Amino acid sequence: VDHGKTSLLDKIRNANVAAGEAGGITQATSAFRVPVKIGSDEKQVVFLDTPGHQAFTAMRARGATMTDIVVLVVSAPEGVMPQTIESINHAKAAEVPIVVALNKIDRPDATEAIIQRTLSVLAEHGLNPVEWGGDTEVVRTSATTGEGIPALLEVLDLQSQIMELKADFGGAAVGSVIEARTQEGRGAVANVLIQQGELKVGDFVVMGRAFGRIRDITDDRGNRLKSGTPPMPVQISGIDEVPDAGDKFYVVDTLKKAQEAAEQRRHREREAQLAQPKLTLDSMFSKIAEGEVKEIRVVLKADVQGSVDVLRHEIEAVSTPEVRLRVLHSAVGGITESDVGLAEASQAIIVGFNVIASGRARSIAETKGIEIRNYQVIYDITDDMRKAAEGMLAPEIREEVLGHAEVREVFKITKVGAVAGCYVTDGNVVRDALIRVTRQDIIVEDNRRLAQLKRFKDDAKEVRAGMECGMKIDGYDDIKTGDILECFKKVEVKRTL
Repeated sequence: VDHGKTSLLDKIRNANVAAGEAGGITQATSAFRVPVKIGSDEKQVVFLDTPGHQAFTAMRARGATMTDIVVLVVSAPEGVMPQTIESINHAKAAEVPIVVALNKIDRPDATEAIIQRTLSVLAEHGLNPVEWGGDTEVVRTSATTGEGIPALLEVLDLQSQIMELKADFGGAAVGSVIEARTQEGRGAVANVLIQQGELKVGDFVVMGRAFGRIRDITDDRGNRLKSGTPPMPVQISGIDEVPDAGDKFYVVDTLKKAQEAAEQRRHREREAQLAQPKLTLDSMFSKIAEGEVKEIRVVLKADVQGSVDVLRHEIEAVSTPEVRLRVLHSAVGGITESDVGLAEASQAIIVGFNVIASGRARSIAETKGIEIRNYQVIYDITDDMRKAAEGMLAPEIREEVLGHAEVREVFKITKVGAVAGCYVTDGNVVRDALIRVTRQDIIVEDNRRLAQLKRFKDDAKEVRAGMECGMKIDGYDDIKTGDILECFKKVEVKRTL
């Protein structure tokens, strides 16, 4: 569903720049300033057009505090969608106040009854509207007519006054990287948000692993500048490599100091990668025991909404006075990259009930050391959570995924049953290992032995990625074309607290 975020941003931008410029604005960055007249004062509001909550969460995982207020755009006729709920949970996890722009209010199907239903769903997710006696500002807007835009800007100004958002214009500049890339003829360029001080052409800067001397500064309308002050989003060039979104930048006295700081950061990153601690239920208990963590955070995914509701309630019911269990986000469907991003940024574990992680999500989780726990029995989940909270975790039986195969054809053979003609997509499939059958990311059969494995007509012990094979699963014949067979083994791992 298109909630109209980009159209609303375009309307805000074009409605608030001088008429002479409006036609010729080239947007140089995904951030732009809007001058807002409040009484006799003119203030600047900076909008960051995020490509989605994943980028927002990734920045937060690196400690960026770029966003003061989140404007959540919700289409009035279509209402709250799964992506909206995900965005709400990401913003809440970041502890950033949310203002709701209820958009497309000019549409005939945006009736009052539908709007009230949308407000009710928002309230269910912790965004209780002011008009209902809550504390979430909900502004009705239209990107088509411009209705509600002045009111939205006024609400943002009011919120900034409550939060006492101020910046110091003096001294050396400090800020954050919004995004960065390599540009032909200019090398590495970074779009940055100046949060303190003055940034000038010729300044020596450090941005995460990158460093350099600022060659040029361009504002969000493509104008070349000699310097910039808060809260300006600007594009700069002159750095030696592309920094990460969310990296802090700061100005130092000399190029040598900039280089030393960047090299220290590179060295720290290398060390941190080597010493990446796995975030597991065990390590979380260790932190609880040391008084570091007072809550276990969970990202929960399940096969159907009924399971999600029951599990959310059951997990949170395990909480004790000392340790709280909190489900940060719960939804129906397979485990995605976005779930892993939220778990990393929030120090959470991921629990999947009758669902699996996509290949990309699994590989990111392994790299980042995020634990994904898969279950088929609700009691096992609550039991593990309870043991973690009490610190009584038994030795862990860990699953080691060996590989995946896609079923291309199914052969029914008399006295044998169904044999799956498969293509091994990654890793290896190994005879006598365990098989999990998934259909559209939902587990339909689990813990079955791979009884026979053939390469053409010959028996095989294992078959590698990129090869075809025949597979017979012990005691299971309900195989279908398109099924994914996950081959795994169980390893007993001694747990240390």
